[in-house]
Amino acid sequence: MSSTVPQAPPASLWRDRRFRTFWSAQGVSEFGDRISELALPLIAVTLLNASPSQVGFLTAAVWLPNLASLFIGTWVDRHRDKRPLMIAADLSRTVLLLSLPAAYWLDIMTLGHLYAIAILAGSAHVVFNTAYASFFVRLVRRDQFLEANSKLSATRSMSFMAGPAVGGLLIQWLTAPIAVLVDALSFVFSAVQVSRLKVPPGDADGGEESLLFRARAGMGYLLRHPYLRASLGCATTVNFFNMVGMALLVLFASRNLELSAGTIGLALGIGATGGLIGALAAKPLAEALGAGRLIAIGSVVFPASLGLVALADGPVWLRAGILAAAEFVGAFAVMCFDVPLNSLQSAVIHDHMRSRVVGAFSSINYGVRPLGAVVGGLLGTWLGVRETLLISAAGGLLAVLWLLGSPIIRTRDLADLQPPEQ
Repeated sequence: MSSTVPQAPPASLWRDRRFRTFWSAQGVSEFGDRISELALPLIAVTLLNASPSQVGFLTAAVWLPNLASLFIGTWVDRHRDKRPLMIAADLSRTVLLLSLPAAYWLDIMTLGHLYAIAILAGSAHVVFNTAYASFFVRLVRRDQFLEANSKLSATRSMSFMAGPAVGGLLIQWLTAPIAVLVDALSFVFSAVQVSRLKVPPGDADGGEESLLFRARAGMGYLLRHPYLRASLGCATTVNFFNMVGMALLVLFASRNLELSAGTIGLALGIGATGGLIGALAAKPLAEALGAGRLIAIGSVVFPASLGLVALADGPVWLRAGILAAAEFVGAFAVMCFDVPLNSLQSAVIHDHMRSRVVGAFSSINYGVRPLGAVVGGLLGTWLGVRETLLISAAGGLLAVLWLLGSPIIRTRDLADLQPPEQ
């Protein structure tokens, strides 16, 4: 079945009301996410006195549900209309996040509570993302994949600019648990906006095979496909080593660099401008260099940027400046990696298998993140946090090896790609 929408939308996606509605939903929820991403580890570090390994376990808990992405995506594929699942996922995250300020007010907040929120909210996130994979290709045309991903990624980058800065100030003003209320409300807005979208549902994967059989078929499709297999190996390597360092980034900035929550948020927010520039530049760069070459360049520069943080020293302004510079370089590079890679995957996956194949991809790609976070926490305790950041940066450089000799690096125009015949 074709993945195009029934009627051609306007030339610019900014003139497409449906896309603008979805874009606003994603933009607001992404902004809220930035607050929680800063608040949760700060709650653990400042209010619950968590150790490096415990912070690593908390980061691992956020990504742990991705291990079940294959089965969640296979279940999602059985539903013809993915929109109700996306709405339910948003509302579930609202309820979970509201429990955190409630526990704080009642003085019953524990690390176990943080772990539970991380796992359950992460599960809802997986449901949303696997449903979104099928929803996205019915929202925009194939020739608009790069443009749509670029615009959505640009907005996500803007959330990384404003979110940490505002989040840091809110945390200092209201305390971290209360600041999480903003993220909870952002999911309410997202649910309302998604409910307003009139996107024709696709065909459900209505086969009579068992969940396990269809999950195996999705994993087999992923591992046999030359583009998807290479992109999986590359992205998984990047994610593992990046998470080794990222699990300890807030702790390193707070304890080793001795930066306040507001300064950390401001530095990360300033550095995140690189993501906005990268998202806007990804489409013209992919057209000029070729999508595959841009993916390869991003896979090298992105992990290397984390090594800059480990070199931070000197007065407060210099330490904060290096943190901002590292975030800028990494944010620019990850957009040059993600935008063309996500568009490539949208172009080559068959419509009726999207959720389960995306779920299979996430099970491995995001499934290694909890392992990376745990390894990072253990290395931080054993070797030191600064040394762990350097290991993270060096190991991430291995990711580009997956692309050498693959068809990805030779790909220039994504419009020429088609799903293989079944």
